[in-house]
Order: sequence, then C-alpha cells, then structure tokens
Amino acid sequence: MSTVIDLASRSAAPIQPATGIPDPIAAFTDAHNALAMALHYLRQPAGNVPGAMRKAVQALAALRALEAASRQGGAA
Repeated sequence: MSTVIDLASRSAAPIQPATGIPDPIAAFTDAHNALAMALHYLRQPAGNVPGAMRKAVQALAALRALEAASRQGGAA
C-alpha cells in the first residue's frame, strides 16, 4: 500500500493591508501609468472617454497618496 503525502496548498497567500508610510516612488509610477493609459484611451479613434475618466481618477488617487507620503516624511 502506498502512503499519501499532503502537499502544501497552491492558493496564493492572502495580501496583508499596507501599513506605515506609503512608498512615494510607487505612488508616482502609479500616477504616471494611469495618466499614460488615459491618454492612450483618448487617442484611440473611438475615444474611450469613460475609460480615460477612470484612469484619471486612479491617477488622482495616486497623487493623493504621493502627497500623503510627502507629509509623513516618506519623500527623500
């Protein structure tokens, strides 16, 4: 008779909420990428305005996170 060996689960580990000072470089890159995607959506022939608006809101959220990081002393 063969023995069965239980393997570890293959599910991803749960993501823990971020604590402490937000990373200013990550916030800057998030804002930059969101604005770049918003411009991409607007430059399309069909002009995806709702998609561009969503990305602009994401960029504003990232800029607010960047401001919060600078107020907490996260910026060098």
